[in-house]
Amino acid sequence: MRRVHFVPAVLALCLCFASVGLAAGTPLSFGLLLVGPYNDKGYSQAQYEGGKYVEAHLPGAKMLYLDKVNPADRPGMTIPQVVDDMVAKGARLILAGSDDMRDGLLEAAAQHPDVVFVHVSGDDVLKGDAPKNLGNLFAKIEYAKMMAGFAAAMTTRTGKIGYLGPLVNAETRRVANAAYLGARYAWERVRGKKPEDLAFKVGWIGFWFNIPGVTADPSQMAGAFFDQGYDVLISGLDAPEALVVAAARRKAGAEVHALPYVYRPACRLAPEACLGVPYFNWGPPFLAVARDVAAGTWKPSFTWLSPEFAALNDPDKSAVGFESGPGLAGENKKALDRFVADLGAGRIDLYAGPLTYQDGAVFVPAGRSATAKELWFCPQLLQGMQGDSATR
Repeated sequence: MRRVHFVPAVLALCLCFASVGLAAGTPLSFGLLLVGPYNDKGYSQAQYEGGKYVEAHLPGAKMLYLDKVNPADRPGMTIPQVVDDMVAKGARLILAGSDDMRDGLLEAAAQHPDVVFVHVSGDDVLKGDAPKNLGNLFAKIEYAKMMAGFAAAMTTRTGKIGYLGPLVNAETRRVANAAYLGARYAWERVRGKKPEDLAFKVGWIGFWFNIPGVTADPSQMAGAFFDQGYDVLISGLDAPEALVVAAARRKAGAEVHALPYVYRPACRLAPEACLGVPYFNWGPPFLAVARDVAAGTWKPSFTWLSPEFAALNDPDKSAVGFESGPGLAGENKKALDRFVADLGAGRIDLYAGPLTYQDGAVFVPAGRSATAKELWFCPQLLQGMQGDSATR
């Protein structure tokens, strides 16, 4: 594979292959599989609204969706069963929203070779073992997570930043690492603080969102962070508990803040507590896929989209955004704006070596930047972070 450096000049990593022959010229019906509730004010709602964007911008397009596609909410249900139903109702494209859906999606793709499947966050094309009717799509939320970490480190008074993580895999380690790198840059390079005076600790709840009796309780974990002196929480969850708990603590007199994740309007839940939200904007990439399928020109690819830095919060352009929150103070907001501009212009590359994993293994040696594959297949948290790199 061509080595692609993770810098703004690379707008997308895209491995493309021969097109799948699909009939063109008829209105497109497409299925959307959501891992959580369609109205979760998080990851699944962002994807649901991405599907509605397709309906609004592709004439005749019709979305079929099913939410809570996970074993806890729908025990006994299989993805092939869901896909069978959607295909029977006319779906010619299936968008599957979560990494957890991989095995079922591969099975369904084999059973429906004339239907296009796009696994959001998957990497079968990158690995070279995807069926010809399945592609992968994701967006480089890492940049927005760097912004979240930067805002957190500019705001913290105690030097203690907590990170609420979901389950542990390459993706979740990767985005937690990005948040840490943004925080470390702000702490050391902008505020001029000592590295040893920054604590950045990750706690994992066990899934993308809270499932009572199955996961650790994210509200309790958030409260424990605050009790231990962490005054800013960054969420990696699909739902906004970190912000809700921060708002409750502020009402009790604590000077704490949080950054929710994945859904642009999330700050509205508690504006004063919110420093900002890194989010996905699925409308434009979903629309691009749907248009190709409708035209019969879709080709399987591994597509990993960078932000459009010049239009970071434009709903019609960038697949990744960062919405600053009311809780981000004036000078800190100005510092963040400068940081974003420098990221976009390539003046800052937080993936330039030397970088080291928690166990001391070299991630990126001095003299070069991380490649896309090195970033994607992320085995550990970075040195300097607290918390587990794997499930115990």
